[in-house]
Amino acid sequence: MTDKPTSGPASRVGAGESRLGRLARARPTKPGEIYGVPGQGSTLWLSAVSILLFLFVWWLVTAMGWVKPLFVPSPMTIVTKLISVWNVGFTGTPFLVHVEISTVRVFSAFLLACVVGIPLGLAMGMSPLMRGLFDPPIEFYRPIPPLAYLPLMIIWFGIGETSKILLIFLSVFAPVVLGARSGVKSASIEQIHAAYSFGATRWQVLRHVIMPSALPEILTAMRIGIGFGWTTLVAAEMVAATQGIGYMVLSASQFLQTPVVIMGIFVIAIIAFAFDLLMRFIERRLVPWKGRM
Repeated sequence: MTDKPTSGPASRVGAGESRLGRLARARPTKPGEIYGVPGQGSTLWLSAVSILLFLFVWWLVTAMGWVKPLFVPSPMTIVTKLISVWNVGFTGTPFLVHVEISTVRVFSAFLLACVVGIPLGLAMGMSPLMRGLFDPPIEFYRPIPPLAYLPLMIIWFGIGETSKILLIFLSVFAPVVLGARSGVKSASIEQIHAAYSFGATRWQVLRHVIMPSALPEILTAMRIGIGFGWTTLVAAEMVAATQGIGYMVLSASQFLQTPVVIMGIFVIAIIAFAFDLLMRFIERRLVPWKGRM
């Protein structure tokens, strides 16, 4: 005769102890794990679906003839034009030369803006004197569209490369400076006082306390600034340019070559997006604590 399992107080106590044991062995709950961290989660598949949906709608609109090809060419027309320009060139210049010249212009201005703007922004964040001197002119010109002071660039610096690079430089400079200045305020006053109490100099506090705290905002400002640089590229290449992606877009628009215009826009977007991905990678390596504190 076999014993039947009992459901009395002893069994309930045993079950309770086993549950307590499982809870004791369970890993601790991370902050935000129950309700989810805001913004957490992969969006790769959503981005892929969004791009495919956009391409499908674009193809459908052109295939059904709802819009004339003069205004919106089909995706295959853009690809065909890209292959043609890649092989033959545009206005007698190879396609890669156009890309190289525009990239050099943008990144030369970007590097110059970072070399000048980041130290200046840090100085403005730490010194009321520097902030009082440089904040008014930067805030004055920052909201002005680059096309507004383009004529001044031509009058002062001519129609060569200097005026083009300087125009892009000015569009990148203000976001970088303001990002570095704002980043200084991210440093905890307790950390600064602790560093001074251990005998740190002002330079050591800047290097070991303020710079690491300001770095996330500086990198974000650099990403925003390079976006403004690519936005200003077309305006900069309006100045007597004969090469460059912006020149391709402007020249093609004058002759109603819509496929070349759209192709140039996509090329600018792809290069800018690739650099943005590079900046995100650098940001994850340099400031892995961003968003986790």
